Amino acid sequence: MSRRIFKQDEFRETGFGNRVIEINQRLMNKDGYSNVKRSGIPFYSVSNIYHRLITMPWWKFLLVILCSYTFVSFLFAMLYYFGDVNNVNGMVYSNSFEKFMEVFFFSSQSLTTVGYGRLNPVGLFNSTVAAIESFVGLLSFAMGTGLLYGRFSRPVANVLYSEIALIAPYQGITAFMIRVANKSKSELIDPEANLLLAYVLMVDGKKERKFANLKLELTKVTLLTLSWTIVHPIDEESPIYGWTNEDFRKNDVEFMILIRAYEETFAQTVHSRSSYRFNEMVIGAKFASIVKPGEKGSVTVELNRIHEYEEAPLFESIN
Repeated sequence: MSRRIFKQDEFRETGFGNRVIEINQRLMNKDGYSNVKRSGIPFYSVSNIYHRLITMPWWKFLLVILCSYTFVSFLFAMLYYFGDVNNVNGMVYSNSFEKFMEVFFFSSQSLTTVGYGRLNPVGLFNSTVAAIESFVGLLSFAMGTGLLYGRFSRPVANVLYSEIALIAPYQGITAFMIRVANKSKSELIDPEANLLLAYVLMVDGKKERKFANLKLELTKVTLLTLSWTIVHPIDEESPIYGWTNEDFRKNDVEFMILIRAYEETFAQTVHSRSSYRFNEMVIGAKFASIVKPGEKGSVTVELNRIHEYEEAPLFESIN
C-alpha cells in the first residue's frame, strides 16, 4: 500500500470539514464564533444555558434578569390573587386592578425578602406560598450573583480588528494585511497570530473546501501596545499567488485570523478570532497611520481610525 506524504500546510483540518454545504457560506462570523447552528440538544441543557448567559451581550443579560424577576413575581402574585387574597393583611385598593397590583408588589417584596411590613401573609396557604417564594428568591439571587461574577471574571481578549483586509504593496511584491489593536488598558503579552485560508476548488467534478495555514511576516510580537498589521507575503509559495479579484470571488475565499495572548489582568491566556470574506477585502490599498504624538511625550493610537486605508499601487497586476 502506497503511503501518502503530506506537505507542510498542504491541508489543515479546522473542524469545519471539506464538504461544501452551501455556496457563499461563511465559516466564522466577525465576532469569532463559528457560523454553525447545533441541533438535537435539549434547550434546558445546563451547560448551554450557562454559556449563553455568560457570553450574551450585557443588555440581553440584564433584560433576561429583569424579565425573569417580573415573571416569578407575577407567577406568585397569581397564586395569592386566586388563592386567598383576603389573607394578605394591609392591602389598600378600590378596584380589581389595584387589588392585583397590591399582591404583585407583595410578591416582589417576598421574592427579594425585603418585607416592608405593611403587607403580610395570614393563614396557612399564603404563609406557605410566601415561604416558598422567599426560598426561590434566595436561590435565584445566589444564581444571579454567580452569573455576574462569571461575566466579570471571564478572561476576554479585547482585540479590535479592522473591518476590511487589504492586498497591499510589500517589499517589491504584494501581501495580505489585517490590522489589529488592543482596546483595553491592560497589556496583552506575547500575542501570537495564526492566519488560515479557506477556499473552494473543483475536485473530480465536485466542490471541495480546502484549507491552508498562511505564513506570516511575524507570527508573534512582545506587546500589543500600539497596533499590529498582520502580514502574509504573497510570494511563489503562497496559495493565493497570482490570484485576481475574480479568483477570490470564484473560490469563495475566507481568511480566518486567530490570536492568542497572555492577559495580565486575569493572568491567563486569552483567545480572539475573526474572519474576512472575499467581499471584505480591498485590493490596491494600504492602512493609514493611526499613531500620533500625545501629551507630555506620550503616544496616541486613534483606534476609531483603525479601519482607514488609502490607495496604493501594487507591484504585481492583481485586478
